[in-house]
Amino acid sequence: MKRLPPLPALHTFWVTAQCCNFTRAAEQLHITQGAVSRQIAGLEGHLGYALFQRQARGLRLTEEGREWSLRAQQVFGLLGEAVEQIGSRRQTLQLKASTCVMRWLLPRLMQWQKERPDVPVELTTTVAYTVDFRREQFDAAVIYAPIAEQSAEARHLFDEQLTPVCAPALLNGVCTPADLQQQVLLHPTRDERDWALWLKAANTRLGNLSQGHHFETLDLAMTVASQGSGVAIGDSALIGEDVKAGRLVMPFELRVPTGMGYYLVYPPGTKPSAGLEALMDWLVSQAQLSQH
Repeated sequence: MKRLPPLPALHTFWVTAQCCNFTRAAEQLHITQGAVSRQIAGLEGHLGYALFQRQARGLRLTEEGREWSLRAQQVFGLLGEAVEQIGSRRQTLQLKASTCVMRWLLPRLMQWQKERPDVPVELTTTVAYTVDFRREQFDAAVIYAPIAEQSAEARHLFDEQLTPVCAPALLNGVCTPADLQQQVLLHPTRDERDWALWLKAANTRLGNLSQGHHFETLDLAMTVASQGSGVAIGDSALIGEDVKAGRLVMPFELRVPTGMGYYLVYPPGTKPSAGLEALMDWLVSQAQLSQH
C-alpha cells in the first residue's frame, strides 16, 4: 500500500486550493510564503504529479489538484466534526451523598438519567454527612449540615423536619402521641435526640424512649418501620416516596425543624460545568416539588 501523504502538507494544500494564492494561504496558516511553497512542492513530489499550474497571474488547480481538493475537504470536514462532537461529550458526573438521603435522591437520579442520558451521573454513597473536596474527587455532593453555615457554592434542597412514621397496619394504634407508649420506637441513630426533640415539641413524655431499637442509618430505620416492626422518627421530606407508595404513613401533622438541612455543594472556587449546572437546577426544582 502506498504511503499516505503527510497530513500537515495536505492541510496546507487544502487551504491553498481554496484561494489559489501562496501569499493568502501563508497569511491564513500563519507561516511564510516560502514554507507554503515548499510544503506544496513536497506533497507533489510525494504524489508524483503536479497539483497546481504556476502561472504569471497566480495558481490554477490541475485536474488531479481539483480531485485532491474535494477529497481534502471531506477529510478535514470529518476531522472538524469529530473534534466538535467528541469534545462536547459529557463526562460522567461524580456525585457523593450520604445514605440518609438515598430514599429521596435515588429515584430522582433514575428519572434524571431517563430525561438527560447525555449527562450521566455516577453516585457514591457514604455514611458521612460531609465532603472534603481537597481530598475527594467529586463534582458535587449532597450534604447534611447546619442551615446557617453554608457557603456560596451550596444549593439548598430542603430543611430537616422530624415526624413519626410507621407502616399503615400500625396507624389505628397511633392516634395520639401518648399512644407511642405502646409501640416499639425505632431510632435512626445511636442516640435518642430525634425522638426527644419531637416529643418535647408534642409536649409528651414516654417511659419507653430508651427501650426501642437503634440503627446506624435512617434508611435502615425506615426499612424496618415499613415492615410494621415499630414506629420510627424520620425526615418528612426524605420519606415522600415511601408515603406515596403506601409503605409508610405519617400519623401526626406535627413537623419539628432541627436546624439542619440538605444541600447540594460543589468544589469552592470552581465554575460548574453546563451538565452539573443543569443537574443541580433540576434537583433543586425536584426538592421544591417534594415539599408541596
